[in-house]
Amino acid sequence: MALTIKKLLVSQPKPASEKSPYFEIAQKYGVEINFRPFIKVEPLSSKEFRQQRISILDHSAVIFTARTAIDHFFHLCEELRVTIPETMKYFCMTEAIAVYLQKYIIYRKRKIFFSATGKMEELTTLIGKHVKEKYLVPVSDVHKDDLFSMLEAKKINFTPAIMYRTVSNDFKENEKFDYDMLVFFSPSGISSLLKNFPNFKQDDIRIGCFGPTTAKAVKDAGLRLDVEAPTSEAPSMTAALDLYLKKELGSAKKNGK
Repeated sequence: MALTIKKLLVSQPKPASEKSPYFEIAQKYGVEINFRPFIKVEPLSSKEFRQQRISILDHSAVIFTARTAIDHFFHLCEELRVTIPETMKYFCMTEAIAVYLQKYIIYRKRKIFFSATGKMEELTTLIGKHVKEKYLVPVSDVHKDDLFSMLEAKKINFTPAIMYRTVSNDFKENEKFDYDMLVFFSPSGISSLLKNFPNFKQDDIRIGCFGPTTAKAVKDAGLRLDVEAPTSEAPSMTAALDLYLKKELGSAKKNGK
């Protein structure tokens, strides 16, 4: 007996690599996986940014938690005609984010620091060794305050600066929505689902999500959460999907006998 789940929607951009575990899952279980973000990021205009009354050049260091923040920071600087001095220091959440700076600056000529583990605690410990700096933190209008709390605890002088916004990536009228399973990665994705489909009825549609805040958003919306990650068994969303589909396939075979 075949799986009842035949078509999945993953609310993220399509992976750049063909080696993504999502493609392996699709082949392994004979399911169709579509990638379609429910949210998208838009830049703030220079006029909107000025309303925050933040001077970028009043700061001696910038903290980047994502590549998106780097893109919007430098694009906004260009729009504002702000020239970043070579003395500016950059603190990044991961090495991959730090390396991405090469898109905008001469990497070897700058003072760049990053967390080797990619953990917030290590980044803030690193920042704590440079307490005299005045930090700018580019963020989205929708963001977590965990980093800010840690910086405050270490008495770091920092300014959060909203440089981009997260908005619903609306579905077109003729766009099909015939999925057996939906996978989300942020509370904003759940908000977008309900905005696009105000009369959404879950019925047999499975919902999977990554992260406790997304899980809470699913439950707060009165929806049923079928697959959750990370767990001890499934540290990633793809691992959780693999386990769930394996179990479903086992049940289907058993019932088909």
